[in-house]
Amino acid sequence: MSTIENTISSGSAAYHANRDGMLALIDRMRALEERTRAASAAAKDRFHKRGQLLPRERVALVLDPGAPFIELSTLAGYMFDVPDASKSVPGGGVIAGIGFVSGIRCMVSANDAGIDAGALQPYGLDKTLRVQELALENKLPYVQLVESAGANLLRYRVEDFVRGGNIFRNLARLSAAGLPVVTVTHGSSTAGGAYQTGLSDYIVMVRGRTRAFLAGPPLLKAATGEVASEEELGGAEMHTQISGLGDYLAEDDRDALRIAREIMAALEWERPGRAAPQFKLPRYDQDELLGIMPMDHKRSVDMKQVIARIVDDSDFTEMASNYGPATVCGHARIEGQAIGIITNNGPLDPAGANKATHFIHACCQTRTPLLYLNNTTGYMVGKAYEEAGMIKHGSKMIQAVTSATVPQITIYCGASFGAGNYGMCGRGFHPRFCFAWPNAKTAVMGGEQAAETMAIVTEAAAARRGKPIEKEKLEAMKAQIVGVFDGQMDVFSTSARVLDDGVIDPRDTRAVLSEVLAICREGDARSPQRMQFSVARP
Repeated sequence: MSTIENTISSGSAAYHANRDGMLALIDRMRALEERTRAASAAAKDRFHKRGQLLPRERVALVLDPGAPFIELSTLAGYMFDVPDASKSVPGGGVIAGIGFVSGIRCMVSANDAGIDAGALQPYGLDKTLRVQELALENKLPYVQLVESAGANLLRYRVEDFVRGGNIFRNLARLSAAGLPVVTVTHGSSTAGGAYQTGLSDYIVMVRGRTRAFLAGPPLLKAATGEVASEEELGGAEMHTQISGLGDYLAEDDRDALRIAREIMAALEWERPGRAAPQFKLPRYDQDELLGIMPMDHKRSVDMKQVIARIVDDSDFTEMASNYGPATVCGHARIEGQAIGIITNNGPLDPAGANKATHFIHACCQTRTPLLYLNNTTGYMVGKAYEEAGMIKHGSKMIQAVTSATVPQITIYCGASFGAGNYGMCGRGFHPRFCFAWPNAKTAVMGGEQAAETMAIVTEAAAARRGKPIEKEKLEAMKAQIVGVFDGQMDVFSTSARVLDDGVIDPRDTRAVLSEVLAICREGDARSPQRMQFSVARP
């Protein structure tokens, strides 16, 4: 392999401007995450008074101490619960991530019952469906910690009710795929949400706290005239002694989490080895990733400098460096794990698209996972590029991305515009994992380009009608379009819509990639014969 030569001047004004901009965005992201934790922790006295643990305390206790945990979609729903940026609480009402339980790598999902009693928040449904998809695709057991008031009826939307059925379908699919679903029902699991508990392979209930019923006492009385207490209808003792819904009766939250960990410990399941592979760290400081990416996506950047700070020994074997040079393709390793990397030092042209297509096929041939580091304003446009077959070669690249037979991981590092988003395995092309840096921007095009395009179209239409266009109205329209585009392209907007799996600090990129590569490798290694596990409910 070839060592990438450092060209970053960490003392330059441009570097420090980039670094300051990135740090400000990271601070904003962390402040929002802390706001969510604080909102949930505000219920601490109420939870502890009734002998319960807070949701994040539950997650911490079910996970192996000191083991890696990748929390997902922490900005989900930002600005969709309330339109006030200073009051919005992101997260979707769900805590979710990939970590270890009794040595087994699992997807862990918990209702954040410290916020609105665990009622599903905006985009909480999308977040839940995404983490279930990740569990299925990566063959991860699913551990869920349930305590939810269900849907917020004040925000009822029929489409959420219909789409919400996918949560229960996915639980059934997980079991059918041989992936154990272990559920601790800490509190309420009501109406349709009762199936969140019922569609599990192992169910732990907490004495005096668990409630699982299709209709609570008020609805029961209104519908049938029958009068019953919550405990009689759906308490832990009834379900573990009479209905048979519950498998294990715990005395409190801690005891329930202990039981969940014992269930996982008893499973005959592959546990990743802890032997450290041999590898060399990057030759350059990962902290320098803060100063590489400009805040203005129109400014050029050498993405090989990013690669140099995330791959082993900063070694990178570049393919066809002189052909379509704005598209960078090559092989490297991350903590000893082989990976093919595709990134952009500019727009994608016909040669670059052709090269990327060939590289994708080559990586599929050798079963090498692919990493896309997005930094492109899209495919090249213009008469010369159309004549050179931009559509044809871009389509072949998109076809290759769609048909790839290896795990594909996407990180939005800069711009990801137009069809370049598609060719670089954007979220719509179902990468195995998709993360974003705080400065990333995603859109069909830049706001200024969209505004100018519409201005040209509007002026042409006015000319055909023989009517003059009012410049004030034209400028107002352009300003509105720029506002709409700019208001939706940054990560605080895209991640709020669960269009990635989370925003990460650039300095954490190597660590995150190491974990997700291991997750992909372990999931793909599980044989179909092994994945026949299922538990028949009595």
